[in-house]
Amino acid sequence: MIDIEERVDRLEEMTHEFVLNVGIEFNKVYNSQMRTEAELRAFKDEMKEFKNEMKEFKDEMKEFKDEMKEFKNESRQANREMNRRWGELANKMGTLVEDLVAPSLPRIVQEMLGQEVADLSVRRKRRLQDGRTWEFDGIVVTAGGQVGLNSTKSTLHSAGVDHFAKEVAAFREFFPEYASYPVVGILASLSVEESVLNYAERCGLIVLGVGDELMEIKNCPGFSPKFW
Repeated sequence: MIDIEERVDRLEEMTHEFVLNVGIEFNKVYNSQMRTEAELRAFKDEMKEFKNEMKEFKDEMKEFKDEMKEFKNESRQANREMNRRWGELANKMGTLVEDLVAPSLPRIVQEMLGQEVADLSVRRKRRLQDGRTWEFDGIVVTAGGQVGLNSTKSTLHSAGVDHFAKEVAAFREFFPEYASYPVVGILASLSVEESVLNYAERCGLIVLGVGDELMEIKNCPGFSPKFW
């Protein structure tokens, strides 16, 4: 779809260049050759008609580009709606992490931290010698020695944001091999209210929600995550 728009833009540029070149040639003919008044008038009329046709063509191209833009917007909205419904179904089946969040984590980490993912674990559970167990929704380890710790909720509330600090502490206790790794928090949800999103941002957390590509970053542009 993008290629079509680029080709349309290029076609408009070529048409504009062609019209300019024709005008230059006309001036050359007018200035360097003797033409009868009737010939010159006929040529000028043809040029006027040609310019009118070019104007109609450009108007048609503009209309076509507007239709393409509308089609892209409709497709984007349909894609978001499909992902939302898929998310609701995955939530009912208890596979929200596996179906929507986990496939998006490598892309999110690459975008936010600028590092390749070396290891991705989903619903990682570990048991300590004293009998305590803890399950983490998603653990992403980068090649540069950082950890993205994911917590996924069907609906994110402020309490879920506050609870994340406990998850970070538990993570370091249950996975001491990553104790020296900087950790960023990644909260994912089907539904995120703006007030909760703002609160999570103030806490330095990455927030994900349903978008065009399964899950997308909901934080404001320029947001920098906190490292624990």
